[in-house]
Amino acid sequence: MLKRALFLLALYLCSVMIVAVPASAQAPTAAISLSCAPISINIEVKPGSTYNGFTTCTASNPTTWQEKISILVTSDGLATAAPGDMYIGAGAEVDFQISVRATPYMVMQSRTLSVSATVQEINSLPPPNVASSQNNMIVNIMQYSLVQVEAVEPFVQLMPKKDKNFEFKVYNLGNQIDFMKVGITESSRENLEEAGFTINLPAVKVQIDAIPTATKVRVMARTPKTQGWSDAYHVLDFYAESEFACNNGGCIRESQMITVYVRGVYLPGFEIVPAISMIALAAAVAGRRFVEEREEDEENVVWYESAPGL
Repeated sequence: MLKRALFLLALYLCSVMIVAVPASAQAPTAAISLSCAPISINIEVKPGSTYNGFTTCTASNPTTWQEKISILVTSDGLATAAPGDMYIGAGAEVDFQISVRATPYMVMQSRTLSVSATVQEINSLPPPNVASSQNNMIVNIMQYSLVQVEAVEPFVQLMPKKDKNFEFKVYNLGNQIDFMKVGITESSRENLEEAGFTINLPAVKVQIDAIPTATKVRVMARTPKTQGWSDAYHVLDFYAESEFACNNGGCIRESQMITVYVRGVYLPGFEIVPAISMIALAAAVAGRRFVEEREEDEENVVWYESAPGL
């Protein structure tokens, strides 16, 4: 009986040891948590910008062991900068920054960005399990405006009471479709109308794509009915203004001036300056001829002596 009791006791102790040894020798379980803010990264790409955007991520280690994690950033065709790996103490967290760089003058758009953290080591040993955490974000390439204006005819010579269509080329050099407000500056319009011009602008706002090709805008004008005896120079100041820029707190306006030369007229086809020049020349020629004829007559006169006694 005693032998049987000892045998059962030994069998029990062996079974306890078989179960206890693997439990004590089991490796710790790896875990990692990752969060990033902001999850929407805005990048300015207008001329003079830095073309960079940033987000800050926090990696947390909930275990009681030190962990080594690797950082992987996946971008949609954008350049990024981030740490490759780092150590996180037991129950600690580490902040790190991710930088995203866009290409200058990119078209306005949105792209995806993902950041993942994966445990490489726990307690200086390879983890027994796969532990990772991922954050997905959006990178917004912001819209900007840039306007350019050209005059097709910077200088125009016209007669009074003539109709003329002045053409201007308006370029949208921004990175997205934009509405352009077009017109004549207030001071320029007032001066022209006071001088007798009639100004008409068929369109006051045009939609222009962000392409290198210009959109032509016309300004219809009629010169004064009468100009008088002298010529006159007038200035027409045309402008184009971005609606997007004005709606976002900073109007962008570009202008282009053209010179309108209106010729003075005395009679149809008879200009005052050439007429005066011709009259002066004719008077000079006539005067010279009169002097020459008088001198010739004086040379042909015969003088007689007086009769004796007279």
